[in-house]
Amino acid sequence: MGFLIRFAFWFSLVLLALPFDVGPDGEGRENVNPVQALLAAKDAVGDIAGMCERQPDVCETGASALHTVTERAKLAARMAVSMIEDAPSQPATTPKEPVTTGSIRPAN
Repeated sequence: MGFLIRFAFWFSLVLLALPFDVGPDGEGRENVNPVQALLAAKDAVGDIAGMCERQPDVCETGASALHTVTERAKLAARMAVSMIEDAPSQPATTPKEPVTTGSIRPAN
């Protein structure tokens, strides 16, 4: 989910940086140049950073959720390592005849 949000943000900045002349929209708003878009994005990030001061319970819940996700990821990694270590190793067998795919003739 976070990847999609970051992708949408950067993609929108790329679209704003491309030189298109689309003119004003139907509501009288002018186009935004890349510098204005970058400054607006900077202000938005600053506003999001100040959210913890305005609503500390939201940041506390977010920190708890991040902790839960981290612990679950650690548990999943431990389970994966355990499964890999417990898997029986299979001895390598050598084929009696050479394997051919049909693209190259076997040597006689």
